[in-house]
Amino acid sequence: MQTFHSRNGAAYLFNSVVNITVGETEERMMTTGMHVVADIYCLCCCQNVGWKYEAAFDEAQKYKEGKFILERGRIIGGAKEASVISSDADEG
Repeated sequence: MQTFHSRNGAAYLFNSVVNITVGETEERMMTTGMHVVADIYCLCCCQNVGWKYEAAFDEAQKYKEGKFILERGRIIGGAKEASVISSDADEG
């Protein structure tokens, strides 16, 4: 599983995720350059759990397009602990 870092710590890149809703797209400067992204939210608790890469401006970052980042700290911990059962993340 390929590991990434977000402002809140470890994050993971997935080809697909379930039980989320996708917010509005916006251009956002990330550590790897400018991307068009949309925040993603848990369908159960409506909390932000990461984002979806819609477009990348840097050719080297195009592999992220259409994929999802889940922030570990937003999906594991707190009063109710969630667990990631399986992943179809890119091998890195």
